[in-house]
Amino acid sequence: MIIERVVLNSRPGKTGVPVAENFRLEQSTIPDTIQEGQVRVRTLYLSVDPYMRYRMNDDRSSDYLQPWHLSEVADGGGIGVVEESKHNKFAKGDFVTSFNWPWQTVAILDGGLLQKLVPELVDGRLSYFLGAAGITGLTALLGIREKGHVTAGANQTMVVSGAAGACGSLAGQIGRLEGCARVVGIAGTDEKCSILVSEMGFDAAINYKKGNVAEELRELCPDGVDVYFDNVGGDISNAVISQMNENSHVVLCGQISQYNKDVPYPTPLPPEVEKIYKERNITREEFLVLNYMDKQEASILQLCQWIKEGKLKVRETVVEGLGNIGDAFQSMMKGGNIGKQIVSVSK
Repeated sequence: MIIERVVLNSRPGKTGVPVAENFRLEQSTIPDTIQEGQVRVRTLYLSVDPYMRYRMNDDRSSDYLQPWHLSEVADGGGIGVVEESKHNKFAKGDFVTSFNWPWQTVAILDGGLLQKLVPELVDGRLSYFLGAAGITGLTALLGIREKGHVTAGANQTMVVSGAAGACGSLAGQIGRLEGCARVVGIAGTDEKCSILVSEMGFDAAINYKKGNVAEELRELCPDGVDVYFDNVGGDISNAVISQMNENSHVVLCGQISQYNKDVPYPTPLPPEVEKIYKERNITREEFLVLNYMDKQEASILQLCQWIKEGKLKVRETVVEGLGNIGDAFQSMMKGGNIGKQIVSVSK
Protein backbone atom coordinates (compact mmCIF):
# COMPACT_ATOMS: atom_id res chain seq x y z
CA MET A 1 0.00 0.00 0.00
CA ILE A 2 1.37 3.42 -0.95
CA ILE A 3 1.27 6.05 1.79
CA GLU A 4 2.69 9.49 2.50
CA ARG A 5 4.93 10.15 5.47
CA VAL A 6 7.06 12.93 6.96
CA VAL A 7 10.69 12.22 7.86
CA LEU A 8 13.40 14.25 9.56
CA ASN A 9 15.25 15.81 6.63
CA SER A 10 17.96 17.66 8.57
CA ARG A 11 18.86 18.78 12.07
CA PRO A 12 18.86 22.46 13.07
CA GLY A 13 21.81 21.93 15.41
CA LYS A 14 21.75 22.42 19.16
CA THR A 15 21.40 26.20 18.90
CA GLY A 16 19.68 26.52 15.53
CA VAL A 17 16.09 27.58 15.00
CA PRO A 18 13.92 24.81 13.50
CA VAL A 19 12.50 25.49 10.05
CA ALA A 20 9.96 23.71 7.88
CA GLU A 21 12.75 22.37 5.67
CA ASN A 22 14.01 20.22 8.56
CA PHE A 23 11.15 17.90 7.57
CA ARG A 24 10.42 16.18 4.25
CA LEU A 25 7.22 14.71 2.82
CA GLU A 26 7.74 11.53 0.83
CA GLN A 27 5.93 8.47 -0.44
CA SER A 28 6.52 5.07 1.11
CA THR A 29 4.82 1.69 1.33
CA ILE A 30 3.39 -0.49 4.08
CA PRO A 31 2.35 -4.17 3.82
CA ASP A 32 -1.08 -4.93 2.38
CA THR A 33 -1.80 -7.38 5.20
CA ILE A 34 -1.50 -7.11 8.97
CA GLN A 35 -0.33 -9.65 11.54
CA GLU A 36 -2.03 -10.97 14.66
CA GLY A 37 -2.16 -8.24 17.34
CA GLN A 38 -1.81 -5.42 14.81
CA VAL A 39 -4.24 -2.80 13.53
CA ARG A 40 -4.18 -0.67 10.41
CA VAL A 41 -5.16 2.90 11.12
CA ARG A 42 -5.85 5.99 9.04
CA THR A 43 -4.36 9.08 10.63
CA LEU A 44 -6.80 11.88 11.48
CA TYR A 45 -4.85 14.30 13.68
CA LEU A 46 -1.24 14.81 14.75
CA SER A 47 0.04 16.92 17.62
CA VAL A 48 2.95 19.36 17.29
CA ASP A 49 4.59 20.19 20.62
CA PRO A 50 7.58 22.15 21.97
CA TYR A 51 9.22 19.09 23.57
CA MET A 52 9.81 17.74 20.05
CA ARG A 53 12.61 20.29 19.66
CA TYR A 54 14.76 18.01 21.82
CA ARG A 55 14.10 15.10 19.48
CA MET A 56 15.66 17.01 16.59
CA ASN A 57 19.07 16.75 18.27
CA ASP A 58 20.98 13.50 17.91
CA ASP A 59 22.48 13.50 21.41
CA ARG A 60 19.52 14.26 23.65
CA SER A 61 17.60 11.28 24.90
CA SER A 62 15.87 10.06 28.04
CA ASP A 63 13.95 7.08 29.26
CA TYR A 64 10.83 8.30 27.47
CA LEU A 65 12.13 10.42 24.58
CA GLN A 66 14.54 9.29 21.89
CA PRO A 67 15.99 11.41 19.07
CA TRP A 68 14.39 11.27 15.67
CA HIS A 69 16.68 9.72 13.06
CA LEU A 70 17.51 11.36 9.75
CA SER A 71 15.39 10.14 6.83
CA GLU A 72 13.17 8.15 9.18
CA VAL A 73 9.55 8.90 9.98
CA ALA A 74 8.91 11.32 12.85
CA ASP A 75 6.32 10.54 15.52
CA GLY A 76 4.38 12.04 18.40
CA GLY A 77 0.86 12.25 19.73
CA GLY A 78 -1.72 11.18 17.18
CA ILE A 79 -5.30 10.07 16.64
CA GLY A 80 -6.69 7.81 13.96
CA VAL A 81 -9.49 5.48 13.00
CA VAL A 82 -9.12 1.70 12.74
CA GLU A 83 -9.52 0.40 9.18
CA GLU A 84 -8.61 -3.23 9.92
CA SER A 85 -7.91 -5.05 13.17
CA LYS A 86 -6.38 -8.31 14.29
CA HIS A 87 -6.36 -7.23 17.92
CA ASN A 88 -9.14 -8.33 20.25
CA LYS A 89 -9.59 -4.88 21.82
CA PHE A 90 -10.24 -2.97 18.60
CA ALA A 91 -12.69 -3.15 15.73
CA LYS A 92 -13.03 -1.35 12.43
CA GLY A 93 -14.29 2.19 13.02
CA ASP A 94 -12.83 2.58 16.51
CA PHE A 95 -11.01 5.83 17.26
CA VAL A 96 -7.61 5.30 18.86
CA THR A 97 -4.62 7.31 20.06
CA SER A 98 -0.94 6.84 20.87
CA PHE A 99 1.90 8.99 22.22
CA ASN A 100 4.16 7.57 19.49
CA TRP A 101 2.01 7.91 16.37
CA PRO A 102 4.03 7.96 13.12
CA TRP A 103 3.66 11.04 10.95
CA GLN A 104 2.11 9.22 8.01
CA THR A 105 -1.29 8.94 6.36
CA VAL A 106 -1.85 5.23 7.12
CA ALA A 107 0.07 3.03 9.57
CA ILE A 108 0.20 -0.50 10.90
CA LEU A 109 0.56 -0.37 14.68
CA ASP A 110 0.82 -2.76 17.62
CA GLY A 111 -2.62 -2.78 19.18
CA GLY A 112 -1.11 -3.12 22.63
CA LEU A 113 0.30 0.42 22.34
CA LEU A 114 -3.02 2.06 21.49
CA GLN A 115 -5.77 3.53 23.64
CA LYS A 116 -9.40 3.52 22.56
CA LEU A 117 -11.14 6.89 22.61
CA VAL A 118 -14.73 7.73 23.54
CA PRO A 119 -15.75 10.65 21.28
CA GLU A 120 -18.83 11.39 23.40
CA LEU A 121 -16.59 12.59 26.23
CA VAL A 122 -15.62 15.62 24.14
CA ASP A 123 -18.86 15.94 22.14
CA GLY A 124 -17.14 14.44 19.10
CA ARG A 125 -14.25 16.94 18.98
CA LEU A 126 -11.62 14.24 18.66
CA SER A 127 -8.64 16.57 18.39
CA TYR A 128 -9.25 17.61 22.01
CA PHE A 129 -7.78 14.24 23.03
CA LEU A 130 -4.40 15.56 21.86
CA GLY A 131 -4.79 18.75 23.87
CA ALA A 132 -7.18 19.76 26.62
CA ALA A 133 -8.49 16.21 27.13
CA GLY A 134 -5.12 14.57 26.47
CA ILE A 135 -1.49 14.77 27.52
CA THR A 136 -1.51 18.59 27.45
CA GLY A 137 -4.49 18.87 29.78
CA LEU A 138 -3.04 16.16 32.01
CA THR A 139 0.23 18.09 32.25
CA ALA A 140 -1.60 21.24 33.33
CA LEU A 141 -3.94 19.54 35.80
CA LEU A 142 -1.49 17.11 37.39
CA GLY A 143 1.30 19.70 37.40
CA ILE A 144 -0.86 22.03 39.44
CA ARG A 145 -2.12 19.29 41.74
CA GLU A 146 1.19 17.50 42.28
CA LYS A 147 3.64 20.42 42.26
CA GLY A 148 1.54 23.60 42.62
CA HIS A 149 -0.02 22.75 45.98
CA VAL A 150 -3.05 24.96 45.37
CA THR A 151 -5.33 25.21 48.40
CA ALA A 152 -8.87 26.52 47.98
CA GLY A 153 -9.54 29.50 50.23
CA ALA A 154 -5.86 30.26 50.80
CA ASN A 155 -5.98 33.45 48.69
CA GLN A 156 -3.15 32.26 46.45
CA THR A 157 -1.88 34.10 43.39
CA MET A 158 -0.76 32.10 40.36
CA VAL A 159 1.36 33.37 37.46
CA VAL A 160 1.56 31.46 34.18
CA SER A 161 4.24 32.11 31.55
CA GLY A 162 3.65 31.04 27.96
CA ALA A 163 0.06 31.59 29.02
CA ALA A 164 -1.47 31.61 25.54
CA GLY A 165 0.15 28.31 24.57
CA ALA A 166 -1.38 24.86 24.64
CA CYS A 167 -0.51 24.09 28.24
CA GLY A 168 -0.39 27.58 29.70
CA SER A 169 -3.88 28.54 28.52
CA LEU A 170 -5.26 25.49 30.33
CA ALA A 171 -3.07 25.84 33.42
CA GLY A 172 -4.38 29.31 34.26
CA GLN A 173 -7.97 28.18 33.99
CA ILE A 174 -7.32 25.04 36.02
CA GLY A 175 -5.52 27.07 38.68
CA ARG A 176 -8.68 29.10 39.08
CA LEU A 177 -10.89 25.99 39.14
CA GLU A 178 -8.64 24.41 41.77
CA GLY A 179 -8.93 27.43 44.05
CA CYS A 180 -6.47 30.22 43.17
CA ALA A 181 -7.84 33.65 44.04
CA ARG A 182 -5.88 35.48 41.34
CA VAL A 183 -4.38 34.31 38.04
CA VAL A 184 -2.01 36.42 35.93
CA GLY A 185 -0.72 35.34 32.53
CA ILE A 186 2.37 36.36 30.55
CA ALA A 187 2.21 36.25 26.75
CA GLY A 188 3.81 37.87 23.71
CA THR A 189 1.09 39.91 21.96
CA ASP A 190 -1.76 42.21 22.94
CA GLU A 191 -4.18 39.87 21.16
CA LYS A 192 -3.08 36.92 23.27
CA CYS A 193 -3.32 38.96 26.46
CA SER A 194 -6.80 40.11 25.54
CA ILE A 195 -7.98 36.54 24.90
CA LEU A 196 -6.56 35.34 28.21
CA VAL A 197 -8.58 37.93 30.12
CA SER A 198 -11.78 38.10 28.07
CA GLU A 199 -12.15 34.45 27.12
CA MET A 200 -10.16 32.32 29.54
CA GLY A 201 -10.83 34.05 32.84
CA PHE A 202 -7.36 35.33 33.72
CA ASP A 203 -7.50 38.38 35.99
CA ALA A 204 -4.75 40.13 34.04
CA ALA A 205 -2.10 39.48 31.43
CA ILE A 206 1.31 40.99 30.69
CA ASN A 207 2.72 41.47 27.20
CA TYR A 208 6.38 40.76 27.92
CA LYS A 209 7.45 42.26 24.58
CA LYS A 210 6.05 45.70 25.46
CA GLY A 211 6.29 46.21 29.19
CA ASN A 212 8.65 45.71 32.10
CA VAL A 213 7.63 42.30 33.43
CA ALA A 214 9.05 42.82 36.91
CA GLU A 215 7.29 46.18 37.36
CA GLU A 216 3.96 44.90 36.03
CA LEU A 217 4.14 41.83 38.27
CA ARG A 218 4.60 44.04 41.32
CA GLU A 219 1.50 45.99 40.32
CA LEU A 220 -0.66 43.00 39.36
CA CYS A 221 0.48 40.69 42.18
CA PRO A 222 0.61 43.01 45.22
CA ASP A 223 0.63 40.06 47.63
CA GLY A 224 3.43 38.28 45.80
CA VAL A 225 3.29 35.02 43.83
CA ASP A 226 2.39 31.69 45.44
CA VAL A 227 2.32 29.39 42.40
CA TYR A 228 4.26 29.84 39.19
CA PHE A 229 3.46 27.61 36.21
CA ASP A 230 6.68 27.92 34.21
CA ASN A 231 6.56 27.19 30.49
CA VAL A 232 9.40 29.41 29.30
CA GLY A 233 12.37 29.75 31.65
CA GLY A 234 14.95 32.50 31.08
CA ASP A 235 14.54 36.16 31.99
CA ILE A 236 10.76 35.96 32.42
CA SER A 237 11.04 33.17 34.96
CA ASN A 238 13.81 34.98 36.80
CA ALA A 239 11.51 38.00 37.16
CA VAL A 240 8.64 35.87 38.49
CA ILE A 241 10.73 33.81 40.92
CA SER A 242 12.19 37.04 42.33
CA GLN A 243 8.68 38.02 43.46
CA MET A 244 7.58 34.67 44.86
CA ASN A 245 6.57 34.30 48.50
CA GLU A 246 8.07 32.07 51.15
CA ASN A 247 7.19 28.37 50.74
CA SER A 248 5.79 29.00 47.27
CA HIS A 249 5.94 26.58 44.35
CA VAL A 250 7.21 26.53 40.76
CA VAL A 251 5.54 24.01 38.46
CA LEU A 252 8.42 23.34 36.09
CA CYS A 253 6.55 22.42 32.93
CA GLY A 254 8.84 23.66 30.16
CA GLN A 255 11.63 26.05 29.22
CA ILE A 256 10.79 26.92 25.63
CA SER A 257 12.96 30.06 25.64
CA GLN A 258 15.97 27.76 26.19
CA TYR A 259 15.17 24.98 23.71
CA ASN A 260 17.44 26.39 20.99
CA LYS A 261 20.35 26.77 23.41
CA ASP A 262 22.92 24.22 24.50
CA VAL A 263 22.05 24.36 28.21
CA PRO A 264 20.95 21.73 30.75
CA TYR A 265 17.32 21.17 31.69
CA PRO A 266 16.09 22.63 33.92
CA THR A 267 18.12 25.75 33.22
CA PRO A 268 20.24 26.86 36.23
CA LEU A 269 19.09 30.08 37.88
CA PRO A 270 21.35 33.16 38.03
CA PRO A 271 23.11 33.52 41.43
CA GLU A 272 20.89 36.37 42.65
CA VAL A 273 17.70 34.43 41.78
CA GLU A 274 19.12 31.20 43.21
CA LYS A 275 19.70 33.06 46.49
CA ILE A 276 16.03 34.16 46.62
CA TYR A 277 14.90 30.67 45.67
CA LYS A 278 16.81 29.09 48.56
CA GLU A 279 16.13 31.76 51.19
CA ARG A 280 12.37 31.66 50.57
CA ASN A 281 12.23 27.85 50.45
CA ILE A 282 10.68 27.85 47.00
CA THR A 283 10.14 24.41 45.45
CA ARG A 284 11.21 24.01 41.81
CA GLU A 285 11.19 20.37 40.75
CA GLU A 286 11.15 18.89 37.26
CA PHE A 287 7.67 17.59 36.47
CA LEU A 288 7.05 14.68 34.10
CA VAL A 289 3.40 13.82 33.60
CA LEU A 290 4.23 10.25 32.54
CA ASN A 291 5.18 9.56 36.16
CA TYR A 292 1.55 10.05 37.18
CA MET A 293 -0.27 7.81 34.71
CA ASP A 294 -2.03 6.01 37.57
CA LYS A 295 -4.13 9.18 37.81
CA GLN A 296 -4.75 9.46 34.08
CA GLU A 297 -8.27 8.07 33.83
CA ALA A 298 -9.79 10.11 36.65
CA SER A 299 -7.99 13.24 35.48
CA ILE A 300 -9.15 12.88 31.87
CA LEU A 301 -12.74 12.49 33.07
CA GLN A 302 -12.37 15.66 35.16
CA LEU A 303 -10.99 17.60 32.19
CA CYS A 304 -13.79 16.36 29.91
CA GLN A 305 -16.40 17.35 32.49
CA TRP A 306 -15.00 20.87 32.74
CA ILE A 307 -14.94 21.17 28.94
CA LYS A 308 -18.55 20.02 28.58
CA GLU A 309 -19.66 22.39 31.36
CA GLY A 310 -17.93 25.30 29.64
CA LYS A 311 -15.59 25.84 32.60
CA LEU A 312 -12.47 25.01 30.57
CA LYS A 313 -12.18 26.99 27.33
CA VAL A 314 -10.23 25.33 24.52
CA ARG A 315 -8.30 27.03 21.73
CA GLU A 316 -6.74 25.17 18.82
CA THR A 317 -4.68 26.24 15.82
CA VAL A 318 -5.41 23.65 13.12
CA VAL A 319 -3.23 23.27 10.03
CA GLU A 320 -4.62 21.20 7.17
CA GLY A 321 -2.51 18.55 5.44
CA LEU A 322 0.38 16.30 6.43
CA GLY A 323 2.65 18.15 4.03
CA ASN A 324 2.28 21.32 6.12
CA ILE A 325 3.45 19.80 9.40
CA GLY A 326 6.90 21.36 9.02
CA ASP A 327 5.34 24.82 8.70
CA ALA A 328 3.17 24.06 11.74
CA PHE A 329 6.24 23.06 13.74
CA GLN A 330 8.13 26.20 12.75
CA SER A 331 5.16 28.41 13.66
CA MET A 332 4.70 26.68 17.01
CA MET A 333 8.36 27.14 17.95
CA LYS A 334 8.10 30.86 17.14
CA GLY A 335 5.18 31.16 19.55
CA GLY A 336 2.79 32.44 16.93
CA ASN A 337 -0.15 30.25 17.89
CA ILE A 338 -2.89 30.49 20.47
CA GLY A 339 -3.67 27.22 22.19
CA LYS A 340 -2.83 23.77 20.87
CA GLN A 341 -1.16 23.22 17.49
CA ILE A 342 -2.90 20.42 15.58
CA VAL A 343 -2.34 19.05 12.08
CA SER A 344 -5.42 17.59 10.41
CA VAL A 345 -4.27 14.76 8.13
CA SER A 346 -7.57 13.35 6.88
CA LYS A 347 -11.27 13.58 7.59
